[in-house]
Amino acid sequence: MSVTSTITLAPQALKTGRDVRLYARSRPCPNTSGLAPTYLQANLIVLPSKYASDFRLLCARNPVPCPLIGESSRPGAWDSVLSHLPGLDGQTLLGDVDIRHDAPMYNVYKDSKLVKTGCSNIMDDWTDDHVAFLIGCSFSFESSLAAAGLPPLHTTLGRNVPMYRTTIPLCPAGVFTGSTFVVSMRPYRARDVPGVRNITRAFSATHGEPIAWGWEAVEALGIKDIDRPQWGDAPITQAGAPFGKLLGCDELVPVFWGCGVTPQEAVMRADLKGNVMAHSPGHMLLLDCRDSDIVC
Repeated sequence: MSVTSTITLAPQALKTGRDVRLYARSRPCPNTSGLAPTYLQANLIVLPSKYASDFRLLCARNPVPCPLIGESSRPGAWDSVLSHLPGLDGQTLLGDVDIRHDAPMYNVYKDSKLVKTGCSNIMDDWTDDHVAFLIGCSFSFESSLAAAGLPPLHTTLGRNVPMYRTTIPLCPAGVFTGSTFVVSMRPYRARDVPGVRNITRAFSATHGEPIAWGWEAVEALGIKDIDRPQWGDAPITQAGAPFGKLLGCDELVPVFWGCGVTPQEAVMRADLKGNVMAHSPGHMLLLDCRDSDIVC
């Protein structure tokens, strides 16, 4: 066993992506926003191999919500990956990994229906026919926002980011049809939105800049209630009030990014057969590369 994995630390004290993986491998770990600052985080979706080609095409056709950054080195491989990031090989992207254990929590789908949530591992569901895909996560640019004096509100409050189902259609690919974008939301002052866009624009491998912002964007995206996200924690103000009470005020406005939960939504709409596994929203797989490796 690695020496690192035997050290008892609070999750917030973990320094590297590997530290977080080893921690999650052996004990409960909270949502990963703010953990191991500057290390990339990835959404995870694990599919039967017969759906792999269609999924790659889905990502290629929808790069904002589904930026593909890596996948299993071969069907059944839970300990090695191929990188889709230019200039980074699989070992640099993610080494010393057990994909079945190293995300803090997992969801399991059977025949496109969610059957298990909050699992600590997917040992019993993984087979030699499964292929894991890594999708860029917007948690990866939060360190740069914080360094610029623009920390996301959910990180300062110790909460999970809110995520919403939208009515914006995905471009279909093979079996993946009829699905829509999922978005994450971070409130910012209206005057800070240009700076937020400039910082996150460079992170195209982790969703890039926002796709919409302002109170009018809530209706444009088809979000019915800003205070009732489908995933994550309900947004609140610094004072603890429901965020929706600020409707129409420029002091804080909603800012929306493409979200890597989109593939899980696509799975539920696609009528796939067999077991599909994914991270529990907000509980990401930490990688070994850093934000400086992907900024374009």
